[in-house]
Amino acid sequence: MPKFVELWVYLSATPLFGLTATLVTYVLTYAVYQRLHQVPWANPVLWSVVLISGGLLATGVPYPSYFSGAQFIHFLLGPAVVALGWPLWQRRTEIRARWGRLFVAALLGGAAASGSALVLGWLLDLPQAVTLSLAPKSVTAPVAMGIAEKIGGIPALAAVFAVVTGLVGALSGRTIFKLLRLPFNHMGWAARGFALGTASHGIGAARAMQVNADAGAYAGLALGLQVVLASILLPLLFRWFE
Repeated sequence: MPKFVELWVYLSATPLFGLTATLVTYVLTYAVYQRLHQVPWANPVLWSVVLISGGLLATGVPYPSYFSGAQFIHFLLGPAVVALGWPLWQRRTEIRARWGRLFVAALLGGAAASGSALVLGWLLDLPQAVTLSLAPKSVTAPVAMGIAEKIGGIPALAAVFAVVTGLVGALSGRTIFKLLRLPFNHMGWAARGFALGTASHGIGAARAMQVNADAGAYAGLALGLQVVLASILLPLLFRWFE
């Protein structure tokens, strides 16, 4: 036991600890996810967060030590988001033909996401800073943090709300779409993907990409539209209402 403790202390202090822990945890949770036929509650992102967070708390490893190794994966988020543009390029003709309807859908979806969050915060009588941090919850975390800072929210809290929102969408999407009885054709998959990308940003888009190529492409489009619209409109609206 003492030797194991010494080994753990040594490994936790190395720069590759965070990278190795993240990759091993995700590979294992993804294998379980596949084994269980991709049931929503076994989402590998959710369980990776739970296991890694629990492991850090249980062993007392500080988050900066973990992130010093995991930051390489954090860096890859940028290229991964850019890579979502390739499926869109493959469908550029149909997207160009529907750009008006897609833009309106993105605008209404973003307004519903932010408006419902603000109403929820008001009904629960949350502090103003917390309520404002909820407004960009359906935008990917780095952008949500920047928006929250501009409108008077708490950036760190906005990131937490964004991650939770993404996980909720990825976990509940299949059930909701089943209740809505969306058809299993090209338009049905496109609608599923666009809805997930609008409400649940990158985590929802990743889930859509796993299920269907059309859903993944439209989820990536919705994610990009929400980033642009929210970054421009939310700060302007809150400045106007001040």
